[in-house]
Amino acid sequence: MNRVRVWSGMAMVCAVALFPVAGHSQAAADPEEGLLSKRIAGEDAAAKSSWAILPYRPIYVLPLTYNGDINKEPVEEQGIASNNLQDVEIKFQLSFMVPVWEDAFGGFGDLCFGYTQISVWQAYDRDDSSPFRDTNYEPEFFLRKDTDYHLLGLHGRMISLGAVHQSNGRGSEVLSRSWNRLYANFFFERDRFACSVKPWWRIPEDEEDDNNPDIEDYLGYGEFRAVYKGNVQEYALLFRNNMKADENRSTVQLDWIFPLTKKVKGYIQYFDGYG
Repeated sequence: MNRVRVWSGMAMVCAVALFPVAGHSQAAADPEEGLLSKRIAGEDAAAKSSWAILPYRPIYVLPLTYNGDINKEPVEEQGIASNNLQDVEIKFQLSFMVPVWEDAFGGFGDLCFGYTQISVWQAYDRDDSSPFRDTNYEPEFFLRKDTDYHLLGLHGRMISLGAVHQSNGRGSEVLSRSWNRLYANFFFERDRFACSVKPWWRIPEDEEDDNNPDIEDYLGYGEFRAVYKGNVQEYALLFRNNMKADENRSTVQLDWIFPLTKKVKGYIQYFDGYG
């Protein structure tokens, strides 16, 4: 069995959240500014405090998540019977960033620390003490710089250069899954639309230490994200592809965010792919 499938098994997820969704700052900016410019303005204003912890990627809780094809191998490798795994579980994402050094390296850009955690929790499996099926940790450092150029009708607004570690937090040789990457992330906007193109390069590891030798065959060499924010609703897309003619694999995630109350947003997510 290909070891990378331990945490990159195929999944189809449809979920609904009735919790606040963070990660899209409401900035006091010019209404004529683009979606990304408003967020940057909000982050810059918040960063002026002595200790600022800012939203990074969306923060959400999905209390009802249906997974039609749960990857059972990680559970079985822990010596736990996988027959009791339930299709309905809880999925949540926590994500924040901290500005570490403004105008770093002679004013080249702002150095930031980011952290993202995704967990899937078998909360409704009371017979097995509601175990966490998987947790994925992703700390990173990145240097971001504002830009001002136009490409294909889009405004190039910012670029980030970073190093990221991604791991399931397991310590044993059998269960550990991790990899390290360097990336460049290019951000564009136009009115209510924003997108990013993020190519990455995996830092090579010695063969005996590499517990994900073919992860690029599943997660590819980069990703594309896009978001459109209407007057009251928001739509987002995540797309990855391994760019291989043989055994081509793609990942697609679709998000729909809509208001429920002044402080609570609904969130529906559909995911089909590897991750």
